[in-house]
Amino acid sequence: MVASAKDLKADPQKLLEAVLRGEEVIITYRGKPRAKLVPLQEHVDDEIDSPGSAPLFGIWKDHELFEDVEDYLRNLRKG
Repeated sequence: MVASAKDLKADPQKLLEAVLRGEEVIITYRGKPRAKLVPLQEHVDDEIDSPGSAPLFGIWKDHELFEDVEDYLRNLRKG
């Protein structure tokens, strides 16, 4: 679906309903595409939600500088 910026201002509910139906809405300004409204993906990968399961989480966990994280942060904040 293509809609102008004027349509967005005049009837945003119509555009949101189109998005809720799964359509992508291209917003044009002065005849040129400027933005796209797309449905929000509801699927969230459970593995990424839990700390420690992300591939880069804990990359420095065994580094000697970070044995005492609170002390390390305190020193960083002091400058």
